[in-house]
Amino acid sequence: MFQINGDKPDFIAKKKASAPVTKSDSDESEPETKPSKSKKKSTANSTSMFQAGGDKDKKKDKSNKDKEKNNKKKNAAKSDESDDEDTEVPRKKKGKGRKKKKEEERPPSPEIEFDDLEEFVLQPAPQGTTIKCKVTRDKRGMDRGFYPTYYLHLDNDKKVFLLAGRKRKKSATSNYLISIDATDLSRGGENFIGKLRSNLMGTKFTVFDNGLNPDRALRDMSNARQELAAIIYETNVLGFKGPRKMTVIIPGMDDDNERVPIRPRTDNDSILMRYQNRQMDNLIELHNKTPVWNDDTASYVLNFSGRVTQASVKNFQIVHSKDNSYIVMQFGRVADDMFTLDYNYPMCAVQAFAIALSSFDGKLACE
Repeated sequence: MFQINGDKPDFIAKKKASAPVTKSDSDESEPETKPSKSKKKSTANSTSMFQAGGDKDKKKDKSNKDKEKNNKKKNAAKSDESDDEDTEVPRKKKGKGRKKKKEEERPPSPEIEFDDLEEFVLQPAPQGTTIKCKVTRDKRGMDRGFYPTYYLHLDNDKKVFLLAGRKRKKSATSNYLISIDATDLSRGGENFIGKLRSNLMGTKFTVFDNGLNPDRALRDMSNARQELAAIIYETNVLGFKGPRKMTVIIPGMDDDNERVPIRPRTDNDSILMRYQNRQMDNLIELHNKTPVWNDDTASYVLNFSGRVTQASVKNFQIVHSKDNSYIVMQFGRVADDMFTLDYNYPMCAVQAFAIALSSFDGKLACE
């Protein structure tokens, strides 16, 4: 289970260089971090962590984990000291020196090349590679104040377009269409790639691909729609319980590192119902990383490694309970209508974009 640090921690004199989650302090919100050994281990263990049968393999991995624990204990003091030094942000240093550091901390995204856009946005990120993207929100037009369009691009020099999403009008619940064409956001169009659907309260969401409704699919369900993810926001009326808490459930990965297809015939077989009944076969449970309270900025903060620069309730990081340092996905604000979105294996672009869209949607019982 995900460990929640509910109490406010006592901070030492050094300042954590993390982005505020709820209150803004843009000058001090850009963290300065270096790659750590723990991240390398996280990447190496990412395959087994997200395997559909991961829970059954605990005994096989036990001896390896024991060795890792011993090594971690020996290096605990050193890693703690180095982490503090890496994340320290001097308050008064400004000018050329600081700009150089920022450039070093925010290296360009790795070159991502693909021939088939539809295939790319549905396949998991390559292991060991972070896909860095930007989400822009377009509110221009007669009704875009209420129904803005969201665009996902690769965050590199080429700014390659990946996905577009928009909330459908006249739907009983929030319903977002996701397309691989920025100009075609119709349900019946050939560029329709998936959708995000919420419950009435806006606290539970399901992500679908572009398959058929089970009622219209073939008997063997081969062309039925797949559920790619479910997102659950914990009810938090008026924000009395602190920052948002969210759970993300995604299909597990098979031995070939491919996503296990989840094609429910009825709502009772859906990811949300299976999670509610704790039937977690072939499913992976993820959570948002709990932000920590910073007395100096009087806000909850997370370390986004320089990728997030403005405070927002929408800022979050998604992790697995087995490895809190392996960031499966992170999302956060950099301008009024611009956000960064980074995702790692086993997540794909459609899953990550849909999770981001769910954070934009109004939630009656969450804030």
